[in-house]
Amino acid sequence: MKHLCSILLLLTFVFAAAFAASAQETEERVVDEVVAQVNDGVITLSRINREAKEIVDGEVQNGKNRSDAQKMVDEKRGELIANLINEELLIQKAKELGIDSDAEASVNERFLQMMKQYNFKNLDQLHKEMEKQGVDPASIREVWRKQAIKDLVIQREVQQKEYWKPSGKELRDYFDKHKDRFTKPETVSFSEIFLGFAGRDENTVREKAKQIVAQVRGGADFAKLQAEDSDPGVVTQGKGKVENVKPGDYSELITDALKGKKAGEVTDPIEANNIGVVILKIDAREAASSESHFDENAVRMAMFQERAPAATRDFMASLRENAYIKIGDAYRPIVSPILYADERKEKPAADAEKKDKTPNGTSDKNRARADEKKDKASAQNEKKRPK
Repeated sequence: MKHLCSILLLLTFVFAAAFAASAQETEERVVDEVVAQVNDGVITLSRINREAKEIVDGEVQNGKNRSDAQKMVDEKRGELIANLINEELLIQKAKELGIDSDAEASVNERFLQMMKQYNFKNLDQLHKEMEKQGVDPASIREVWRKQAIKDLVIQREVQQKEYWKPSGKELRDYFDKHKDRFTKPETVSFSEIFLGFAGRDENTVREKAKQIVAQVRGGADFAKLQAEDSDPGVVTQGKGKVENVKPGDYSELITDALKGKKAGEVTDPIEANNIGVVILKIDAREAASSESHFDENAVRMAMFQERAPAATRDFMASLRENAYIKIGDAYRPIVSPILYADERKEKPAADAEKKDKTPNGTSDKNRARADEKKDKASAQNEKKRPK
């Protein structure tokens, strides 16, 4: 419960600005301003101000001076507006794809995991505890829903397509050129007992963990003790055990605990971020090998990791290109260079090619300037008619 309170207090800071803004909604409507139109949606000044205040409050919560935090946010105002425009495009795309229900399911699952982790009997108990800490569950749900929607759009429209894109030949060619990347790493399988602090005396939990370790090392059945005493595992994400994972994929705390342990051995109690105590039993361990091994999933993932950033940028650029985006005159100078930065990176080569093709082999500066202006205007996409 102590850890839950700390989480909820943090969320209180994050959402305080939203609550204050909601109370002033009527007043803001009178003076509000449309900063950008995105198809049939709008980005308003009040929304930008709320987002900015939330960022400032978060920085202050992390120990930053408020005036310094405000200065940092003010300097990045153009970036904030550009991010909100991109967010609006992703949310609109999600509606087009009909994945809103998937996002809702993801958020519901997140609340259920939180409920189970802190031993609440139902969601009503969790919501009441959140409200006691000054946190509105509905506001948290909305933030999580937006993030889930954005993630789902990128997963469906970019990541899944990019992951399955390479053909068998392309996979083999990539493997042959990068064999040193596909040696077999060390893997480990382990089971977990987790004793949470929530609703319990922490010292009693620590003593219980020591007793369990002593029992297992004395020959007791780990699986039986796990069934009798363990809360849902935090390292194994509720599964209780994992197989053939790389130790390096986990935190330094877990990696150090697993180091040198042989199959059948159990770790000392590991205190996990003030939320409880973890005990791990090594079920199997396989040493690393320097021999190259073709694993289709590993090769696909390596190619995906290389290509995904560019593919995501291209996808976002295509959303902007096919959208009606009109930025207010007062904000365009600080927003457009950031919003269309990726599109503009491709312009220099095209401009150079045009320059080389001018009549008589001369550099027609006026024509080059005109072409550049035309390209930028096209990239900004602000002269398109709404669809």
